[in-house]
Amino acid sequence: MAWCVLVLFPFLLAAVSGNTAPYFNMSIVYVPEDLETGQEAFQLQALDVDGDPLTYSISGSEAFYFSVVAQTGQVLLRNPLDRESLARLTLTITVSDGQNDAVSRKLTVIVEDRNDNAPVFQNLPYETTVAENATAGSIIYTVLANDSDTGNASKVSYSIEEVIPDNTKNHWLFYILPNGSVVLNGSLDYAQNTFYQIKILAKDGGGLLHGVLTFQQSVTYLSVTIRDLPNLDPRFLNEPYSSSVPENCPLGTTVLTVTAIDRDTGVNDEISYSITNASVPFAIDAMTGTITVTGPLDREQLPNEVLLLEVMAREKSLDIYGNVAEISTQVTVTVADINDNKPQFYLCSLSSCNFSADAQSNFTGSIVEHSSSNLAVSGLSIVTHDPDKGVNSSFELYLQGPNASAFFVSPKKIVGTGEVQILVQDPLSVDYEISHVMVVQIVANDTGNPTDCCSTATVTINLIDSNDHIPEFPRSVYNLSVVENSVAGTIISPGITAYDPDSGILGQITYQLFPESVREVFTVNTTSGAVLVHNGSWLDRETRSLYYANLQAKDGGNLTGSTLLEITVLDANDNPPIVTGSYFNSVDEGQNISMQIQAMDNDEPGTPNSELRFKILPGPFSANFTIDAVTGEMHNKGPLDCEALDDDRGRMVVTVEVHDLGTPQLSTSVNVTITVGDVNDNAPVFLNQSYVFSVFEGSAEPFVGNVEATDADKMDINSRISFLLQSGGGSSNFLIRSSRLGPGYYSGRLSLDPDVSLDYDSLQQNFFSLVVLAENTAADSVGDTANASVMVYVLDVNDEPPTILPTSLHDVSVRENGTQEGLVCTVVGSDPDTNHLLVFEELEVTCFKGASSAGEVCWDWFVLAPNGSVLVNSSDIDYELCDTVVLMLRVEDVNTEKGNRYSQNETLRILITDVNDNAPVFLPSSETFVVVPDVSPVDLQVAVAKAKDADSGPRGTITFSILSVVFVQDNGISRPFENLFKVVTTAEQDAYVGSIQVASNLDRSLKGRYQVTVEAKDDEAPVHTTQTVLDIFTVDNSYLVRLQFVIPVDEVQSNLDNIKLALTMATKARVYVVTIQTQEDARTSRASRAQAKSVMEVYFVYSNGTALEVNQLSMLIQSDPQVLTQLVNLGLAVIGPGEVTKPDKEKELIGVIAGLAAFMLLFILIMILALVLTTRSFKRKLNAMKALKAATTLTPDMVQQGPGIPGTNQYKAEGANPVLNLSFDPSHDLGFHEDSSSLASMNSLDENTVNALGDDTPKAKGKAWHVDTTSDEALVAALHLKEPGKVAFINNAFTTTDL
Repeated sequence: MAWCVLVLFPFLLAAVSGNTAPYFNMSIVYVPEDLETGQEAFQLQALDVDGDPLTYSISGSEAFYFSVVAQTGQVLLRNPLDRESLARLTLTITVSDGQNDAVSRKLTVIVEDRNDNAPVFQNLPYETTVAENATAGSIIYTVLANDSDTGNASKVSYSIEEVIPDNTKNHWLFYILPNGSVVLNGSLDYAQNTFYQIKILAKDGGGLLHGVLTFQQSVTYLSVTIRDLPNLDPRFLNEPYSSSVPENCPLGTTVLTVTAIDRDTGVNDEISYSITNASVPFAIDAMTGTITVTGPLDREQLPNEVLLLEVMAREKSLDIYGNVAEISTQVTVTVADINDNKPQFYLCSLSSCNFSADAQSNFTGSIVEHSSSNLAVSGLSIVTHDPDKGVNSSFELYLQGPNASAFFVSPKKIVGTGEVQILVQDPLSVDYEISHVMVVQIVANDTGNPTDCCSTATVTINLIDSNDHIPEFPRSVYNLSVVENSVAGTIISPGITAYDPDSGILGQITYQLFPESVREVFTVNTTSGAVLVHNGSWLDRETRSLYYANLQAKDGGNLTGSTLLEITVLDANDNPPIVTGSYFNSVDEGQNISMQIQAMDNDEPGTPNSELRFKILPGPFSANFTIDAVTGEMHNKGPLDCEALDDDRGRMVVTVEVHDLGTPQLSTSVNVTITVGDVNDNAPVFLNQSYVFSVFEGSAEPFVGNVEATDADKMDINSRISFLLQSGGGSSNFLIRSSRLGPGYYSGRLSLDPDVSLDYDSLQQNFFSLVVLAENTAADSVGDTANASVMVYVLDVNDEPPTILPTSLHDVSVRENGTQEGLVCTVVGSDPDTNHLLVFEELEVTCFKGASSAGEVCWDWFVLAPNGSVLVNSSDIDYELCDTVVLMLRVEDVNTEKGNRYSQNETLRILITDVNDNAPVFLPSSETFVVVPDVSPVDLQVAVAKAKDADSGPRGTITFSILSVVFVQDNGISRPFENLFKVVTTAEQDAYVGSIQVASNLDRSLKGRYQVTVEAKDDEAPVHTTQTVLDIFTVDNSYLVRLQFVIPVDEVQSNLDNIKLALTMATKARVYVVTIQTQEDARTSRASRAQAKSVMEVYFVYSNGTALEVNQLSMLIQSDPQVLTQLVNLGLAVIGPGEVTKPDKEKELIGVIAGLAAFMLLFILIMILALVLTTRSFKRKLNAMKALKAATTLTPDMVQQGPGIPGTNQYKAEGANPVLNLSFDPSHDLGFHEDSSSLASMNSLDENTVNALGDDTPKAKGKAWHVDTTSDEALVAALHLKEPGKVAFINNAFTTTDL
């Protein structure tokens, strides 16, 4: 029960003292997440009814965020909190009153939300495509923004801030719902805008941040691409369309090309072309729009030489309404005439001819014989017609055949259409009596068509017989004249009369004109002979300038006479000039042009009516040309410039007027088209002579800026511009690409080379001075270039990680125990960026004591300020707990825009400097110190005290000293001693050792223990001391054992090591040899002296302070036959007690006892001798059998339980020790280590005398004895019959009474 008392003793002591431990009455606290570092987070409060001063601390894996003021319990924020990443922390809070054990409990820290997070748009970027026919009210996209705060601060509302382009016009086009859905509020039109960019604002509901109501917001952009739909018809380009093509051109001849485009540019549907006119000799390529001739073109067969084609352009796909998207245009095609027809003869009058009917080749007429010359054959209505146009319709007439000489044809030349007459040329040849019929052939020769020039008509002329007297005119020919276009009734001649000698009715003359065809034009008064105009519309000099008519005078007898009327049609200015040909010409700009305008006037040649003059009518280009008024030759006045023309094709149309000089003056105009070909005569021109751009270093967007240039040349190839960079000035870092913005308008996109990354910090200068060249790619000379200077400034991007200067990371020292406060050192950071903002951050604190980790003890000793200042944060710095603090830190560039914002992790070592604040501490020891006075000379170490001092250096150097020595006897009486012991101080690896040594001779008779008070003192002011008391137990001379040997002293001394080894093996005790002397010197019994030659006095002492008495020694030795045999061989004979000096008052009692013992011993010897003499053989056998029986049958179950204690006569279970007089713990290993293989003693020894073995004793081989039962002692035989290890057990019942 004693150990229970020891265990309960501290609690009983506390209960008696009445001091109670403090306790916490808090389990949860709330801390706002926007609390600044260094501010109070919460207050630790513990209750202590005793009012003791309290010390607080916190621990745990999440204590990293806080530090505590130990004396007040004020908890400060050490590292920033973020509720969104850690909303709940668990700390272990501890309080101590210095009297009781520290009290700990768990504390929950709830991080309160603050509005420190702006809404974050999800799933960026936002892009969508909307059809242009999307209806108003339709949702085109839904955005989502999350806010990781709570409450109102997490509620997100949306609004549209801006719509690009033209926010003023388009802002109303969209609106956004509270759920983030963007709704179309109007109609879209791809033709107006193809793209919108909507700026969307997400704003939370607001919340407190640093005590102020704060609203957080974020902005993003929604890109809306308008998808074009087919809702517009196509459109023709360059209308109107007109062209000309000669008749009879080859099939497939290209007329012109029409071009149409889809006005839905985003769709750009395929367009096909068709001609909607029916039965036209033209076709159009459905894909290209090229119109070609597909059938023969005969201008004369066409209803009109100007053909109008209806061309339809149709898109391949239906429009969104399901209709065909199409458009038509009109193409004017003029069929130009060529001389491909010969004149033909027709039987008709000029006013009623049908030229589409078949031509005639045979005609019949009549004439009175001997008709006068120039008299027309009557009965003929011959009209000659050439369907060609203009000069191509001009042809000549003449007669051939057998009677051709008698007649001639009139007129000789006709243009287009004319009436033909056969006139008498030789009246004598026209003789009825010679031939009644005369035949001539009229030949119409088209001189402009030599391959198929002529047509012929056969005219059969029947001759009419006449009387002898015919009326006669005074003249055979009358030359008359009349102005063309004269009105009917105009008198050409007042009267032409004939004379007929006949009288009477036969002499009555009536007048009539022949041939009958002439009567359509002229008429004659039948009685007066006056010639009048009958129908003036036929009087067209240009068609027929001369008429021949026979004025017939007929008498009553129907005899006629005739005269020839030669009626000349006088010219009147009734024909405007005719311009022949079309005038299209091309010339390169800068060259001269010369054109001859050809015209004719069908009025009478050589008169003012046919005399022509030329002039240029006022117009856009009239000032550019001049024309010869007489010849019509046109020239340009100066160089022609294609770039000055608005027409994309460079066409100049000049109207030339041709007029005659007649009265009234008539005129005709013609358009002269001059196409001015573009020549590359203009160099590119930059819109600006210098450009300034900027680019951020390391930017992933290569675009820098655009330069723009124009070229005034018209043709695309001549106005094409290519940009390049002039070498030098860092141009190798850039690329430039040309793109066409419009005709002659190009942009040069300047961008960074993708393989180049600009680093602001490594550039010698932060700009590039570039020269951009604009080059005309069609230029014949290299000089057709322009240049512009471009300055590109490189803007610094905060992209370089910060660094910590190694010079600021040198080891620093801080004294422990709060002797040093404030700034420890300043860590210096560096960042090459221009706009850096450095904030230092403590990552980890590592505590070391020597080379080993010291746990978390130093985590709150120091604090790293954001500016790099390292400050002392605690007064609890303790060198003995931690001598090196390693701060792992880094610096953050808060303004970092790209790349790593943190420096490499660096370490700062803070060396804790020791001060002498610890007293030496004695190390606990379970060792029992024993001194044997008989064998304890001066300077012998009898005890050891070990102590440590947590301080270092001289502060931890320990010196031991002995303050007092008190001997406490077994009966409790104590007495002081001086100078019995001394202490020697030595240093070990991690402690100091005080060796307690004997300083003077010790009294061997004293029974008890020495209480030695040892003091340990350190070596630096303020000096600290500590005391401890060592108990040194004495082994008095009552435990002295005498071992008698049969060999001399010198042999014993020579075998001393083997003897001590054997004794140690048998006893497991330390052997202290006091002396070895001869038998004569020793006071022994006479019987012993008879055999022994030397005596060894020995103590057998265990490490726990117990010692063996003689009986215990005898038992142990005899229980081990092998050791016994070894000792016998080494000369051991008798084990006896040592000589004990008693006090004088006890000498008589001792003498009585000794006498009785001697008597008993003598009696036993006599009885043994008698038995030996009478029954030696029987006795030997009997003892051997008894020993053998007992050795083989005794088991641990038959003996008394409980291990015995060597050196005592009690069992361990009783806990008594007469030497130490202390409570004994049976579980404590005393170091006896009795082998389980030790053979149990069978109490077969009658005395403590060890018989010497004679020469007849067998020698042992190995572990077995060879026994001769006839001659050996019974005990030896019994012991040797039992081999060690075969039947072995622990002798749990051994006591000293067995001896």
